[in-house]
Amino acid sequence: MALSTRLASSLRPTLAALHRAAPRQHRGLSTPQRSEPSLSLGGIFPPLATPFSATQEVDYAQLEGNLRRYASIPFRGLVVLGSNGEYPYLAPHERVEVVRCVRQALPRDRLLLAGSGCESTQATIELTVSMAEAGADMALVVTPCYYRGAMTSAALVHHYTEVGDASPIPVVLYSVPANTGLDLPMEAVVTLAQHPNIIGIKDSGGDITRMGLMVHKTRQEDFQVLAGSAGFLLASYAVGVSGGICALANILGAPLCQLDHLCREGQWQEARDLQHRLIEPNTAVTRRFGIPGLKKAMEWFGYYGGPCRAPLAPLSPAQVEELRNTFTTNGWL
Repeated sequence: MALSTRLASSLRPTLAALHRAAPRQHRGLSTPQRSEPSLSLGGIFPPLATPFSATQEVDYAQLEGNLRRYASIPFRGLVVLGSNGEYPYLAPHERVEVVRCVRQALPRDRLLLAGSGCESTQATIELTVSMAEAGADMALVVTPCYYRGAMTSAALVHHYTEVGDASPIPVVLYSVPANTGLDLPMEAVVTLAQHPNIIGIKDSGGDITRMGLMVHKTRQEDFQVLAGSAGFLLASYAVGVSGGICALANILGAPLCQLDHLCREGQWQEARDLQHRLIEPNTAVTRRFGIPGLKKAMEWFGYYGGPCRAPLAPLSPAQVEELRNTFTTNGWL
């Protein structure tokens, strides 16, 4: 039995409760009560890795195999074509086909977020429409960054407003400064939160002060903040985020759903203990070894990882050993 299956089995009572329950306010916090959002993003979303064959073609059969394994984990939904999906390396027709494949395999009660951010506003709108037609429930739109010096708050507000106006599906902003070199300014987020078709943001910067302020300043809007990494998930819940889009959920989905559940139930000591064991593995498959590390670790837990597309290179034997040791010393292997 794969370790991922054993983990899911051991956590089944807790996860079943999460499956049945709607997202609730985090217990034990003094943050003001917010009205329920029209579309809740509360919970965990894995940003799926895109499987490739040995010849670096998209392997749809392996993608479907991973989806079948994820079906037993109570994710709120899935993200396709995010940073961990090697989105920049996929051709436009591949991006649409991946979304279509995932939608066909995904239960209707699971949300599907699809990355559709491009460098130009026009291209972003066109791809967002295509994603909606392929079955995406929401578009995850990364900040344009090639001309980052010109990406003022006003320029970004104009860009996202145009996308929000034209999109047939709700839009989630995506700020990932490690990849773009650009933080979506707070004043832009607060302005865009007022747009009726912009319903949230994935913030991967890891600045908890910023995330807490974002939650506070948008509390009167139908807008939700999502943590962009498992390494600061508990801290993010403590300041009021709704959920998390976490690369580590590709590997340790059940424990991350348990962490989500513990935070919602106010079981902060148990949540803290679990969070501590997730920090080093998360760092290893994000900042330390990136997508090649993520895909290698997936294979140890019963999923298909496979190769990355060039120019992303596989890990060296020494790196693989270091990665394995990180998971072992934290009790996951």
